[in-house]
Amino acid sequence: MWRLGFFFHEMAFGLLSIFLPLYVVSIGGSLLDVGLMASVATISAIPASFFWGYICDKTRKYKRYILISFFAASALLYFLTFTRDVGLLIALYVVMAVFHVAHEPPKNVLIAELYPREEWEKSFASYEGFTEVGWLIGLVMGVFVSVLGFNSAITLLICSGLNFLAFLLSLFLLSDPLLIFERGLVRMKKSIDFACRGITIASKLFDGFPASENLEKENLALFCSGLVFFAFATSALFTPLPIFLSQNLGLATSMVYAVYVLNSGAGAVGYFLMGKGLKPLEEKRRLQRVVLLRSTLAFLLAVSAVSIQAIFPFALILFLMGFAYALYHVCALSLSMELIPAGMAGLFDAFVGLGSASGAYLGPYIAQTFGFTYTFIVSGAAFLLAYVSFETS
Repeated sequence: MWRLGFFFHEMAFGLLSIFLPLYVVSIGGSLLDVGLMASVATISAIPASFFWGYICDKTRKYKRYILISFFAASALLYFLTFTRDVGLLIALYVVMAVFHVAHEPPKNVLIAELYPREEWEKSFASYEGFTEVGWLIGLVMGVFVSVLGFNSAITLLICSGLNFLAFLLSLFLLSDPLLIFERGLVRMKKSIDFACRGITIASKLFDGFPASENLEKENLALFCSGLVFFAFATSALFTPLPIFLSQNLGLATSMVYAVYVLNSGAGAVGYFLMGKGLKPLEEKRRLQRVVLLRSTLAFLLAVSAVSIQAIFPFALILFLMGFAYALYHVCALSLSMELIPAGMAGLFDAFVGLGSASGAYLGPYIAQTFGFTYTFIVSGAAFLLAYVSFETS
């Protein structure tokens, strides 16, 4: 039940995700304004992620920062209804981004501490699948809002109200865990296992036997590099994509939402299948494979943009991308909570934010300067770099 507030929060941002870039363009902004808004907001959220992650682990209070995030988002979305100035809208959105990330590190820690390590993947998948349904409903709401002709103020008020509902539900349903020890226990087990493997290998070598075991520890720097490249590729591709679907393919706003509904629906399916343990593969190998799949799909988008220019192949590719993202996200979250030390819970969101910020600006910039095809190619190459980073980490 504690996840219910997050459900309505995601519903609000699902509706907002497509509405906002189209709204910026409709009030006189450009693709570069959309990229600037997304990149500055994400850059500002990077130190905020460190701060929220540190302070929640330091105080061992998680509920209060989730409440701050939901209430601030509700208030700032309400203030957005009063402006049609692109500069002011960007400024308010940046402030909202700083508070928006306040709920991410506490949420990740809550899941890691409420469940044993063996259930982390299932628990993250269950949470992400549940909230992805909220995001999906928000996108469906966007279809109806655009068809019914609701103005921008009403749309923003709906988003604000949904966030306030998330705040109220979390206020009554959410509570901090009584004991905080699971992440420390996991890292202790890994250290002991590493030491035992080292002793076993040394014993075999001293006795003249060949040692086939591998004594390599995970490389946190390479793992985080993979997070940055993947986030960059995703942001570079998806930030200007609503404009591509609207202008290059000539889709109505309701159809743009419909395409994103397919993407989000595939993500929800992926999360629920991960929760059921559909593919009992080792986490790191699964992570590498889905990143390679996303790279292939991005290159296929580039081919489709040049030669086909039809909605069906784009919708199919985006459907598969949504499914692959769900598999990636669950594995990345589980591995990050295992590798990242306590007190640095915001590190995951900070590195994701670093990649997202650069991708959010460069994606629209490349699209406006050279064309959308080059944006898709750059995205595919960045996914490939992410694969290499995860492969060698």
